[in-house]
Amino acid sequence: MHKIALITGTSTGLGYSLTIKLAALGYQVFATMRNLSKAEKLRSEISDKGLPVEILPLDVQDEQSVKTCIASVIAKTGKIDVLINNAGAGFVKTTEHATPEEIDWVMDVNFHGVVRCTKAVLPHMREARRGHIINITSVGGLVGQPFNEFYCAAKFAVEGYTESLASYVQPTFGIHFSVVEPGGISSEFANSVLTQLEQTGGMPQGDYLPVLQQYISNAQSRAANNGAYQSADEVADKVIEVLTNDNPPIRVRTSEWAENFAKLKTQADPDGKKIQQQIVETIL
Repeated sequence: MHKIALITGTSTGLGYSLTIKLAALGYQVFATMRNLSKAEKLRSEISDKGLPVEILPLDVQDEQSVKTCIASVIAKTGKIDVLINNAGAGFVKTTEHATPEEIDWVMDVNFHGVVRCTKAVLPHMREARRGHIINITSVGGLVGQPFNEFYCAAKFAVEGYTESLASYVQPTFGIHFSVVEPGGISSEFANSVLTQLEQTGGMPQGDYLPVLQQYISNAQSRAANNGAYQSADEVADKVIEVLTNDNPPIRVRTSEWAENFAKLKTQADPDGKKIQQQIVETIL
């Protein structure tokens, strides 16, 4: 019987790559996205390769959309073995310039969306006493970075949320939790961040502007020269490595660059297993 995987944010980038790769490995994949008008390319590749994929609408910011989608999958298959919370959005703006509405939005997409999907899937995995929930975060979930304070705050929240679930749900009900932390993915994601900044008024002239320009210049240099950015396929391969591990890590970086970037935060416990055991022994 096929394992059932549900992936959010599959219209482009990592979600798209994971859909194709997992289906090719024999998973029955439910590829979800907020806007089905962006599904044409994925539909075409699925059809060409004859892959076991169904595309469904799911807006991680809409609780009813999440519940409806999950209920539909359960009705068709009776289970969900794997949930990959991949949908997310970048955000570049200073604390002084970000509006309350923008702050709520970036936290909702990147953190509350993960909670909504996890909350909808968890009862079914708990009843089955098995499952794996993988949350795509970032080295920005480990290390705060310039102009990314709200994005990093959301990803830090996902890291803490995942680590907390792993401390008691995993040993009690056999459900694995992992966070996958890329250094950067070469996809539409990075471009959309700058587009979003421009569409919301850009960075006003003033004290922050020279620092922002330096930040953008260095980001472009990293993308071109030093391996900070991976392809979506490369990151997808790392996610699959986590998924197919009998004893999966709580957290993992996806490249040598990401490993080095976060090393001061992770070197004592690279995969998060030590702290998980410590929490269990100390609190439970």
